[in-house]
Amino acid sequence: MTHSSPRSFRRTLPPLALALSGALLAAACSGAGGSGGGGGHSLNVLMVNNPQMVDLQKLTAANFTKSTGIKVNFTVLPEDDVRDKITQDFSSQAGQYDVATISNYEAPIFAKNNWLSPLSSHATADKTFKQSDILPAIQQSLTYQGQIYAEPFYGESSFLMYRKDVFAAKNLTMPANPTWTQVADLAAKADGAQSGMKGICLRGQPGWGEMIAPLTTVVNTMGGTWFDKDWNAQLTSPQFTAATKFYVDLVRKHGEPGAPQSGFTECLNDLEQGKTAMWYDATSAAGSLEGSDSPVAGKIGYVPAPVDKTKSSGWLYTWAWGVQKASKHQDDAWKFISWASGQGYENLVGKQLGWSRVPAGKRTSTYSDASYVAASSAFAKPTLTALEAANPSNPGVQPRPAPGIQFVGIPEFTDLGTQVSQQLSSAIAGRTSVDSALKASQSLAEKVAAKYAGQ
Repeated sequence: MTHSSPRSFRRTLPPLALALSGALLAAACSGAGGSGGGGGHSLNVLMVNNPQMVDLQKLTAANFTKSTGIKVNFTVLPEDDVRDKITQDFSSQAGQYDVATISNYEAPIFAKNNWLSPLSSHATADKTFKQSDILPAIQQSLTYQGQIYAEPFYGESSFLMYRKDVFAAKNLTMPANPTWTQVADLAAKADGAQSGMKGICLRGQPGWGEMIAPLTTVVNTMGGTWFDKDWNAQLTSPQFTAATKFYVDLVRKHGEPGAPQSGFTECLNDLEQGKTAMWYDATSAAGSLEGSDSPVAGKIGYVPAPVDKTKSSGWLYTWAWGVQKASKHQDDAWKFISWASGQGYENLVGKQLGWSRVPAGKRTSTYSDASYVAASSAFAKPTLTALEAANPSNPGVQPRPAPGIQFVGIPEFTDLGTQVSQQLSSAIAGRTSVDSALKASQSLAEKVAAKYAGQ
């Protein structure tokens, strides 16, 4: 199986803040606008080079172009490069690209800056698209001020994965809805269950989309937040401190060797190779774990993201299609999006490439499709449960000033999150204390907060 976690959760990303800050003025001064219809019946699409997008590129000419007459010119780039290029083109409203892959992190930021065309009227008019079938949490994360600004291509949440056979052999029972306290206890008991096996794998690799993603879900459920509703930085608060110490202590005591360099890919390999008994991470990892070439296929159990003070704590991420406001091919752009994010496309992938390669995690109907469910029976229901429970606007115990579960939905977070993660990765490595790391991090967060306070 070739499901893969969006790479934004795998490694450090370039600071979107830097690109955005210089671009805001350009956007304000540009004569952004333009709508228009079909034009020359060709579209320029800029997208990340994830496997699901590469599949789309292969299927477009023989299916979408053949039925609509619209030629699609794809530019496919690695994630760091594509984010930079999208930000440059959309912020200047240059109009070089009509459609681009953006995530639920960028969508509301771009919409606020007037770089995207709203899609609600298209979605309402297009009865075949079935907007009501889009998972509510995913749709909400791509909505700004009541308007939909992007449509999802695939989505993911997070859950806890564990070795059922190892737990059985050690007489350990995984609760149906575990708390983090229970997980820590199980990690201690599963540590050393097999030769070289550790109790749990948790990301320690620096990056706002690496370590910060799972850590922030722990912070949320343990009562913390990056900023309170009035933009006061909270990184040295008792709740943020307790959650961070819990995470760092757990990975230091019972986590994987080399944790300060371990991200999504490293933990995936550790679980597949029998080096860890549990792993908390992206729901999209399950496709690889249950693949025909996986040594642990059929041995993994899946339960919701562990909690403390909240009912759920799974994150939310989606790669989605946004249309540049300056595009002169608005109607053709919608036709492409409607096809690429539609039920028909999922069926096409399932029948031509295999059901394991369906870009799932975005539509309710996918999880009642007999062919898809049969191919992903081990994880389909837990994934849907996680996606339905995610709440980006209210992921903790207190009001937030910006949306986001595993990130804070402001342009500065790429830089802030990455710098904080570097401090905390050092704490996992034992080079500094959590208190010292959070003290330095609080200063960084206060500088960001100063830009927003009083707004």
